[in-house]
Amino acid sequence: ERFNLPVFTFIDTMGAYPGVGAEERGQAEAIATSLAQLSSLKVPVIATVLGEGGSGGALGIGVADRVIMLSHSIYSVISPEGCASILLRDSSRAKDAAAMLKITSKEVLGLKVVNGVIPEPEGGAQNNPKEAAENIRKQIVDDLEDLMSRNPSVLVKYRNRKIKNMGNFNEA
Repeated sequence: ERFNLPVFTFIDTMGAYPGVGAEERGQAEAIATSLAQLSSLKVPVIATVLGEGGSGGALGIGVADRVIMLSHSIYSVISPEGCASILLRDSSRAKDAAAMLKITSKEVLGLKVVNGVIPEPEGGAQNNPKEAAENIRKQIVDDLEDLMSRNPSVLVKYRNRKIKNMGNFNEA
């Protein structure tokens, strides 16, 4: 922000380690500080989920004006294994937990947690990294052009409203 440059984050993490040692080294405070800093920046922020976006590790760098994800990536507050272990009391039921969590790009987009999905080459980004990178570049450039035209205070206001609205839903 000091140099009036946009911020880009790239997310590919299964999440923050939930152990005592990590907490003793200040993991929760670091994630909270990152959330606070990103939510108040007066420059465009674009986060891209490249593979797995999980837990506090992803949330800590995922506060953005635009959150986009590759079509074969996943984004969730907890890993399917962790959810299965806690809620279903059986970590082997990770597939059931994944279905409950709605972690695929299509599902996360439908929940309005992300703003867009970037198509991947046939068989996934690893099959054609150049094409995948070009698709990512195009989406980021399009989003950046739109965000640069906006008033910085409006960016912050919208970003914070977006965060506060996550998790709100209506049952039919």
